[in-house]
Amino acid sequence: MKGDVLVVGEHHIHAARQILSGIIEAVKAHPSRYILTVAGESGSGKSETAKALKDEFMKQGVTAAVLGQDDYFLLPPKSNDAKRRQDPEWLGPHVEVRLDLLEEHIRAAAAGADSIRKPLVDYQANSIGEEIIDLTDTKVIIVEGTYTSLLKRVDTRVFIARTRLDTLEHRKKRNRGEEAGDPFIENVLKTEHKIIAGHRQLADYLITKDYKVVAAA
Repeated sequence: MKGDVLVVGEHHIHAARQILSGIIEAVKAHPSRYILTVAGESGSGKSETAKALKDEFMKQGVTAAVLGQDDYFLLPPKSNDAKRRQDPEWLGPHVEVRLDLLEEHIRAAAAGADSIRKPLVDYQANSIGEEIIDLTDTKVIIVEGTYTSLLKRVDTRVFIARTRLDTLEHRKKRNRGEEAGDPFIENVLKTEHKIIAGHRQLADYLITKDYKVVAAA
């Protein structure tokens, strides 16, 4: 998403390295493109972790591309916020997000597509355009977003177990207006927490609230 601010810290890099150490051989041996998701609540560090993973893959000679769920919302950010305030039912993976289109793009990538024509959200302009992602020589697709654990064509799932209370300071650093501390947004995040609480059980790797990596048993 255009206009988003990423602050990649050492904790993101350290977590990425730990995850990579557990899957790099499987990635290299995989007969097709490898699909990895990074899920978690708003402000948990999904985008930063995805960026760190991409960079660490590159250091291993493996080209990776990142797809962000934020680009797959039906409405641009400010319009989506207004819709949420008007309609209490306008929230969740099967209401406001085009998960079906994201799934379609992942399947195409896994099947060997050379490129993907995808939506591109511009936060500041509150608009949705499109872009073409070149996948030539790309071995790994990293898909980050709140509900990405629900995607079906996935090889490894990562879940960041940080709640809205754990992420408050991080959310304040993001360039998203006055979202942090807005009572309505905080209530949205409470509901979001309930929606995805069980998704951590789907994870192959869990990142704890203090950013330690735990592999599923």
